[in-house]
Amino acid sequence: MALTRQQMAQRVAQELEDGFYVNLGIGIPTLVANYIPDGIEVMLQSENGLLGMGAYPTEEQLDPDMINAGKETVTASIGASIFSSAESFAMIRGGHVDLTVLGAFEIDQNGNIASWMIPGKLIKGMGGAMDLVAGAENIIAITTHASKDGTPKLLKECTLPLTGMGCIGRVLTDLAYLEIKYGSFILKERAPGVSIEEIVEKTDGNLIVPDDVPEMRLAV
Repeated sequence: MALTRQQMAQRVAQELEDGFYVNLGIGIPTLVANYIPDGIEVMLQSENGLLGMGAYPTEEQLDPDMINAGKETVTASIGASIFSSAESFAMIRGGHVDLTVLGAFEIDQNGNIASWMIPGKLIKGMGGAMDLVAGAENIIAITTHASKDGTPKLLKECTLPLTGMGCIGRVLTDLAYLEIKYGSFILKERAPGVSIEEIVEKTDGNLIVPDDVPEMRLAV
């Protein structure tokens, strides 16, 4: 069975390490804030000038002025800092973010990502994604393995305008967890109940399938 949005966020949250500074992109990546593993402390950074972003607020915690880069209301964790977007982008461009999690429309086997424009559709702009892919060395992309009509999103070559080139090293989809190396997608894990055959069928790019591909371990 394909992973839900919440399960995708849970799996990516397992990649967080104690002391990490982490930027979460718009969409599914923002959900990662709700699944930070016990026993570790990370600081979530937002392009609009918040370091120490917490989980989504309850009704009692709601503050309309406390938002993330996607204009969603958030909370601030203990020790959080609020500053200008100029300082926030200086942090990103200076390589001070340990992990970036981005949504994507397309990703190809060379680590290129298209995440900001679909011809014929109104998209507000690239936002901070271009700075994030240029300033970060550790990026995980999250997307569904295929679009609603079944078109693969893991491609030999992106067809949409690129956000960045050769910058994506890992991909988490609703079907699988993959690394990108040697001009290929390398299958590392599969979602519980998902067959390797389904993943192969829905992947357009070159896919390397090891002899043993374990199922993901998700939080209960």
